[in-house]
Amino acid sequence: MIEIYTDGASSGNPGPGGYGVILRSGQHYKELSQGFRKTTNNRMELLAVITGLEAIKLPNQQVTIFSDSKYVIDAIEKRWVNGWVAKGFAGKKNKDLWMRYLNIAKMHQVKFVWVRGHNGHPENERCDQLAVAAGKQKDLLIDSVFEVEAAKASA
Repeated sequence: MIEIYTDGASSGNPGPGGYGVILRSGQHYKELSQGFRKTTNNRMELLAVITGLEAIKLPNQQVTIFSDSKYVIDAIEKRWVNGWVAKGFAGKKNKDLWMRYLNIAKMHQVKFVWVRGHNGHPENERCDQLAVAAGKQKDLLIDSVFEVEAAKASA
């Protein structure tokens, strides 16, 4: 059993942002984080989940993901993402990340647990710290898909 704790953050929406991830399995513990110069909170929440899943080395693992993102959990648990795929993501955002999620999630047995954010949950609080710190780094990565889509939308 692998537990993945995730959080995403952005300073402004859009704005600089980041994600934080904790992976835990038995005695193994790993933290991951990354920051981007311009992105959204929802993109970072979803990217945290993806990054956690992509860090798993062996296929067909039982994975429980703990997240405070209703956007991510509801889209998956209520199968909204399946409808978005069927409609070619017409009018929906983050197609690139959702497709990436769907490709990695099918490699494992994934279950989601919603946790209330900023409510004293130790791993959620740590992921929030990682996400916020990542978004404040210098030399942030470019979320190129988001920036290209944002430029098209404002043109």
